[in-house]
Amino acid sequence: VEVKIEVVIPEKERSKEEMSPNGKASPLIYKVNGTARHYHLEEHPIASNPYHNPKDMVEASVCHVKDLENGQMREVDLGCGKALLIKESGEFHAVGHKCPHYGAPLVKGILSKGRVRCPWHGSCFNISTGDIEDFPGLDSLPRFQVKIEKEKVYIRASKQALQTQRRTKMMAKCISLSNYNLSSTNVLIIGAGAAGLVCAETLRQEGFSDRIVMCTMDRHLPYDRPKLSKSMDSHPEQIALRPKEFFCTYDIEVLTEMQVVTVDVKSKIAVFKDGFKMEYNKLLIATGNTPKTLSCKGKEMENVFNIRTPEDANRVVKLATSKNVVIVGASFLGMEVAAYLAERAHSVSLVELEHVPFKKFFGERVGRAVMKMFENNRVKFYMQTEVSELREQEGKLKEVVLKSGKVLRADVCVVGVGAVPATGFLKQSGISIDSKGFIVVNKMMQTNIPGVFAAGDAVTFPLALRNNKKVNVPHWQMAHMHGRIAALNMLAHGTEISTVPYLWTAMFGKSIRYAGHGEGFDDVIIQGDLDELKFVAFYTKSDEVVAVASMNYDPIVSKVAEVLAAGRTIRKRDVDAVVSLSFRTGDMSWLTGKGS
Repeated sequence: VEVKIEVVIPEKERSKEEMSPNGKASPLIYKVNGTARHYHLEEHPIASNPYHNPKDMVEASVCHVKDLENGQMREVDLGCGKALLIKESGEFHAVGHKCPHYGAPLVKGILSKGRVRCPWHGSCFNISTGDIEDFPGLDSLPRFQVKIEKEKVYIRASKQALQTQRRTKMMAKCISLSNYNLSSTNVLIIGAGAAGLVCAETLRQEGFSDRIVMCTMDRHLPYDRPKLSKSMDSHPEQIALRPKEFFCTYDIEVLTEMQVVTVDVKSKIAVFKDGFKMEYNKLLIATGNTPKTLSCKGKEMENVFNIRTPEDANRVVKLATSKNVVIVGASFLGMEVAAYLAERAHSVSLVELEHVPFKKFFGERVGRAVMKMFENNRVKFYMQTEVSELREQEGKLKEVVLKSGKVLRADVCVVGVGAVPATGFLKQSGISIDSKGFIVVNKMMQTNIPGVFAAGDAVTFPLALRNNKKVNVPHWQMAHMHGRIAALNMLAHGTEISTVPYLWTAMFGKSIRYAGHGEGFDDVIIQGDLDELKFVAFYTKSDEVVAVASMNYDPIVSKVAEVLAAGRTIRKRDVDAVVSLSFRTGDMSWLTGKGS
C-alpha cells in the first residue's frame, strides 16, 4: 500500500542581513521564517522532496536472483544511471553506487553487517535505508525499491536520484524566528567547521525545531578544509560544504567574522569581540586549532603564510608559480603543499627537524618511501635543522637562513609546524581544559559543565579502540562524528561515541589511507613493495594491531577499520590472513567469532 501525502507550508523569506544590537551590520546572518507551530521530537520532520514524479521513475531487470551470493555487491545499470545491488542474509537491497563524499565506487568497498564502507575514506552507509552512519561526508545514499518476479531482480528508481547519487536526510525547520530575541538562542555553536555543521544538521534531522546559531571567525560558510592543502587553487564556493540556500531552508543561522572572547557558563552567555552578547541554552565549542608560527627574526614579513583560509591557499599558489618556495615543517599540511606546488614552482625546499618525514605517524620505513617519492618530484629536503632567520629585500621575503648555516632562496614561505587548540578564551570559564589546552569531554562529548559540549580538533575524548584512553584525534572524519554525538546528547539520547579514526593524505596523485590510532606503536609490519609505493603497514603495540596504513592497496584500510569497528582484536599472527582476505568481496566471515 502506497500512501501519498502532500504538505504545503507557506514561507516568507526574511532579510538576510539585519542590524545587530550594537548598531553595526550583522555579518551574514542567513534566516528564513518557518511555520508558526512547534515540531515535537516525536513528529516527522518535513522532507525537502519526499515524493518523486512518476515520470521521473525508471524500472529495470538487473539480474537473476542466483547471480549474487550472500555478502556480494554488484554495480548495475538502469539505463539512465547506475545503482549498487547488494545481497545480504538472503535479501536484496539497492542504493546509490557512489560515495556522496568524493564519488568513490562503493562496489569496491567493504560490506559488513548491514552497512557498506567506502574504500577511499571510510564513510559508512546503511544498506537498508542508505543513511550515513560514519563519516566523512554529509549526505546519505538514495535508496531504491527492489522486487523479485519470476526469479528476476528488478530495481525501481528515480532518474534524478540515479544522477545525483546523494540524498539529504529529512530535516525539521524552525518555528517563526520573528518570535526570537536576536541576543538569545537555544543552541549556540562556536565554530563552523565539520563538527559544528554536522551538529546543526543532526539536530534538524532529529526533529529539533528551536533556534540554532553558528558563529565563526571565518568570512565564509562551512567549507571542505582538507582541500586547502590538497587542492590549493579551489575557490570558496567550489569547496563549500553546503550552499547558502541550505542554511536558509533549514533555519541554521551563521554569523561570520564573529569571535567569541569569553563564555560565562553560570549565566549561559557568550560575549563576542565587538561587545555583542548572546544567551544560550545548549553550547557546542568546536573552535578547532590555531597554527603555530615561527619564532625567528622576520616571521612577520610579507609572503610568509600559515594556510588557514581559501584566500591564503589561493595567494600562495599565485605567488609561488615559477618562484622559489620554502616550506617549514614536514607535517601533513606541509607535505601536501609541497606536493601541490612541485609542478608549479621553480623550486620547492622543505625544512624539517626530524630526519624522516612522518616518522612518528607512519614509521621510518614508510616515511623514507614517501620522502623518496618527493625527491623524485624535485622537492629538496633539509632535515634535522630549523629556521634561524627570514631575510627580506625591499620588504619582501628573499632568503630563509637555517641553523645549519644553509641559506635558501625564497619568494614564498609556508609554515606547517603544527597547531595548538583554539581554547584560550575558555581559561577563566570553569570548563575543564588539560595541560595542553584541549577541552576534556566524556564519551557523549559533554564537558564538566552541564549543557556545554565540545567537539573536533580542540578536544580529548575516550577512544574505545584504545581502552578508553583520552586522546586527541585532529582529523576530518572524527570532527564529523563528534558533531553528531554532541547533537544527539543535546537531545538527551545518551549516545556514546564509538568509531574508528580514519584519515587520508593525497600527494602526487597518490593517497595514503590510515585507520586506527597508532600513537605509541612499537613495531611496523609491512606487506607489499615500498619502492613501488604499493604497500600496507600494520602498526602494533605489544602483540596487537592498533592502526593500519596503505598506498595503492585498497580496500584493505577500510577492511581493517570494519574489523576494529566490530570490536575485534587483530594480533600480529593475523596480519597475513587480513591481507589475503582483504581482496575477497564480501568475505567477512572471520568477524563473526569471538576473541581475536
